[in-house]
Amino acid sequence: MSVSGKIKIKNIKTFAALLLIVLVVNVLSSFFYFRIDLTEDKRYTIQSVSREALQGLDDIVVIRVYLDGELPVAFVRMKKALAETLSEFQEIAGKKIRYEFVNPYSASGAKKQEQLFRQLADKGLVPTNVHVKDNEGAMIQRIIFPGCIITYRGKELAVNLLRNNPNLTGDENINLSIQNFEYALVDAIDRVTTENRQSIAFVQGHGELDEFETGDIERELNQYYEVSRVIINGDPDALKPYKTIIIAGPSKPLPEADKLIIDQFIMQGGRVLWFVDPVNVSIDSLSSGASTLAFMNQHNLDDMLFRYGVRLNPLLIQDIQCAVIPVNTALVGQEPRFVPAPWLYYPLLLPPADNPITKGLNLIQAKFISPIDTVGMNDEVKKRILLSTSKETKLVKIPALINLNQVSKGITRYEFQHSMLPVAVELQGIFKSNFRNRPINAILPNGTIKFADKSSFTKMIVVADADIIRNDVQRRPNGAYVIPLGYDRFTQQTYGNKELVVNMVKYLCDDNGLLDLRSRDIKLRLLDRKRAISERLYWQLVNMVLPSLMIVVAGIIWNFVRRKKYTFTDVK
Repeated sequence: MSVSGKIKIKNIKTFAALLLIVLVVNVLSSFFYFRIDLTEDKRYTIQSVSREALQGLDDIVVIRVYLDGELPVAFVRMKKALAETLSEFQEIAGKKIRYEFVNPYSASGAKKQEQLFRQLADKGLVPTNVHVKDNEGAMIQRIIFPGCIITYRGKELAVNLLRNNPNLTGDENINLSIQNFEYALVDAIDRVTTENRQSIAFVQGHGELDEFETGDIERELNQYYEVSRVIINGDPDALKPYKTIIIAGPSKPLPEADKLIIDQFIMQGGRVLWFVDPVNVSIDSLSSGASTLAFMNQHNLDDMLFRYGVRLNPLLIQDIQCAVIPVNTALVGQEPRFVPAPWLYYPLLLPPADNPITKGLNLIQAKFISPIDTVGMNDEVKKRILLSTSKETKLVKIPALINLNQVSKGITRYEFQHSMLPVAVELQGIFKSNFRNRPINAILPNGTIKFADKSSFTKMIVVADADIIRNDVQRRPNGAYVIPLGYDRFTQQTYGNKELVVNMVKYLCDDNGLLDLRSRDIKLRLLDRKRAISERLYWQLVNMVLPSLMIVVAGIIWNFVRRKKYTFTDVK
């Protein structure tokens, strides 16, 4: 047999062997399921807590996504990422997850489309306006609903998937939305499938904020939990039904009996969200144009909080990064003329991006806030700063007289020498009781309580400002009107207070680590637009000419190798 024939037979055998290997691998792969995520940030990997929630479904969950049709490029990317996430969910949950993408404009006729839009808005989906090109290339304005409706056993839940942080660019908001897909969907599925919701309570009876001043956040929390209001009044069993309690703005001293019951609630693993003002300031007196006196708030909680690991400092913070208030600039006798002016006592806090509670939130509006110190040598308690001031901050000692005339004095920047002062702290671990080595029977003479001087693992959050959870209330002849939490009627902006408080409560109630899904970080890899425009011709030539040139060169080299390999010379 000639040399060329032997080579031909060898090539056929090699091809047959490769074909056999491919067939065997395909047959084996049909019996075993696996995927490998080769991305650096593991964007296609579903976390274990999500897998447990999806694998534990008892019935079919239907997800209808109203993000389809003609979309801008950024929303096409969002739709693609959402489809990939839902596809992974379906691989994990099997037939228990069904999803479809619906084009809201598929309904025939403007009236039907408008009716569908109204139905989606009534269910809770928030529309947004975008500009897209029509068939003739002209830019037109369209309404889209970047969200979905989740249905489970007749119950429906609207999930808005678009993040809208005004401090971020459009691409950054889209990327933040994509990062949040897994958490938003799993959290919504957990909400709609959970039959028995956890119970939380607002503590009352010590001058705390009333049901109107916390009306908006209570309405929001009612979507996740059974929310109640409780007056302890020395009852050892008052807090037993609740997973988490919220102490929002006490302005009267807490009795030792109530403090003991709260302390033992913590020792038994209960969670507490503290919103405590170290300094009392009457905002109503200030808004009426009069001066107000800032003085220490006698809440009687300093010893407890110090024992747990934080100290509230009776000081007021002025911050260069602050909100505005309307100031009357008209002369006496003229019609009032209000203009917005920065009010240093209303800091705007920038939430850190490395914490699942605060990641992606808008600025947080605070009013007459105070600094917090972390104290104590308890190695069993871990502490994290949740909120801090800006890099230009000033501390004001009390008592202090405050009036709006201070706006006209201007800002002397060299006085703002403090930086990044903590104002909210999260603590978790094993806490020591504030009442250890104290006569318990003398504090609760008529009650029986099972005392523990050390807690099981638990968590708490301490915020040195009750106004972060307080919404404005308009008193009207027909009743009180609750203004949404975080809404500033002067700038028409909604700050991130509501989402912050909801995340805090979720973190305290969460034992599975579901909120940690918010800490996922998918890197945004965007083109440098200026460089792309300036180097446009160069990269066009590289992409068009270089591949063709490489193919030609490869063909010449291959032809040269073949000639040299298969050219035989006669041996004489």
